[in-house]
Amino acid sequence: MFYPEIKASNTLQIEEGDDLIVALNDLKAGTVISEYGASVTLQEDIPAKHKFARREIVQGERVSMYGLTVGEALVSIAAGQRISIQNLKHKAETASLPEEFSPVWNAPDVTKWENQTFMGYHRSDGKVGVANYWLVIPLVFCENRNIEVIREALTERLGYSIKNRFSHSIDQWVKSYQSGEQPAPITEAPPTSAVEKPFPHVDGIRFLTHEGGCGGPREDALMLAKLLAGYITHPNVAGATVLSLGCQNLQISLLREQIEARSDQFDKPLFILEQQQSRSESAFLGTVIQQTLEGLAVANKNRRKPAPLSKLLVGLECGGSDGFSGISANPVLGRVSDMLAALGGGSILAEFPELSGVEQNLLQRMPDCATAEKFLQLMRDYEQAAKAVGSGFDANPSPGNIKDGLITDAMKSAGAAQKGGTSPVVDVLDYPELAQKSGLHLLCTPGNDVESTTALAASGAQLILFTTGLGTPTGNPVAPVIKVSSNTSLATRMADLIDFDAGTVIQGNESLEAAADALFEQVVTTASGDYVPKAVRLEQHDFIPWKRGVSL
Repeated sequence: MFYPEIKASNTLQIEEGDDLIVALNDLKAGTVISEYGASVTLQEDIPAKHKFARREIVQGERVSMYGLTVGEALVSIAAGQRISIQNLKHKAETASLPEEFSPVWNAPDVTKWENQTFMGYHRSDGKVGVANYWLVIPLVFCENRNIEVIREALTERLGYSIKNRFSHSIDQWVKSYQSGEQPAPITEAPPTSAVEKPFPHVDGIRFLTHEGGCGGPREDALMLAKLLAGYITHPNVAGATVLSLGCQNLQISLLREQIEARSDQFDKPLFILEQQQSRSESAFLGTVIQQTLEGLAVANKNRRKPAPLSKLLVGLECGGSDGFSGISANPVLGRVSDMLAALGGGSILAEFPELSGVEQNLLQRMPDCATAEKFLQLMRDYEQAAKAVGSGFDANPSPGNIKDGLITDAMKSAGAAQKGGTSPVVDVLDYPELAQKSGLHLLCTPGNDVESTTALAASGAQLILFTTGLGTPTGNPVAPVIKVSSNTSLATRMADLIDFDAGTVIQGNESLEAAADALFEQVVTTASGDYVPKAVRLEQHDFIPWKRGVSL
């Protein structure tokens, strides 16, 4: 984990001795860089976020950044030459079990936070929610249409919808078109609800749909049951309505088994209705709606009360990453993760394809051999499954990543892993196991943004911190997502999506520690309901189960 002070400069060497230098601003060919032990003349223009060679690198040689191997030279690379997919390929360090497990950690000073609380919803199992949602979910895709019918029936009438924000503008456009006038541009009206909420202490109704539950391997139905049980038992959820067709693989009994496995004293309102036992669709939907209203009335009795920060479990995610993500936004999250661990709270770092090359660092932070072996086995099984269908972790960087300077998966992983900070790893979770300890957890998920955030919530994360350098609207139905930008340009350009700007670190205007303190404060205000993240305001409720096939 690196915490350099980025001063007002055009370049950055992350670790002393790194072969690659990061351009913090656009640099012109012929520029002389003399900050890192040798004078280097740039051979070509280097766009901001991209890297150039600090020294001459011969073909086949390993190349370092973050003090780690991040690639292998495809051809000889001259000092001052830009790094690209034409001259560098993925190469990661080989990991092995440490001889002993005794992680030493210098925890950050969290004295000023020790007595602070947040206002949350206390559940009978001892967990505390940062929100109070009601779920309406199907056991099988055959019920997706009914979910949409219920959504249409309830959301607007109960004051939970901000849909039709373009309706007025569209009406005006159509009138102008019909009258032969030049229509005005379509504009968005402010998100408002014309209906007073009858259940003001229920933060929302979340309607999930998916494409599973029926055909396919029985393992898929079991994984989906575990995932849905994770959402139903989630501390941010007050209760749920579940729709079953009746004949699907994911039977009601399987869901109940998984709920009990996660919460043996589960006592939230839960209504499970089976359509094939109903006399008609109309009668079925009427019963569903009536019971949901009754459940909402019960959920509305909940009130926020003070809770210690040790009750917070935060998911750590990145998507649409750029060349600055690993030196600004991700290390800021790492610092927040460390602060939570020091306070007795927890965090979950997911996206196993984006831990390729940093395994050794993580292994040295694990509590025992069994935990380390589980991590290595999950990583190896995942990569072998990818290779078996002609892919691999090396295929993880997206075109957007590469365009913005993340050339190899190892380079991307070295930056992505910064989100996990420096604290000991307390547990390794297979998808979608429940996080149950204080400290940093590793969760096996794809790098796919929504599949990963979907899993983080199922594993118990009450909030998700999501870094991005390119911009993404990703949200989650039950865990509010706080979007953190790696650069100020993005935070300004996509202000409707971004909650926090870590680009101040790149500019040298703020230290990582100061930025982390500010983000931690936003975590606390969000947990108390005083700040509503942009993804929540925009009703960005993304939900995609991972079928455990090959998804990077």
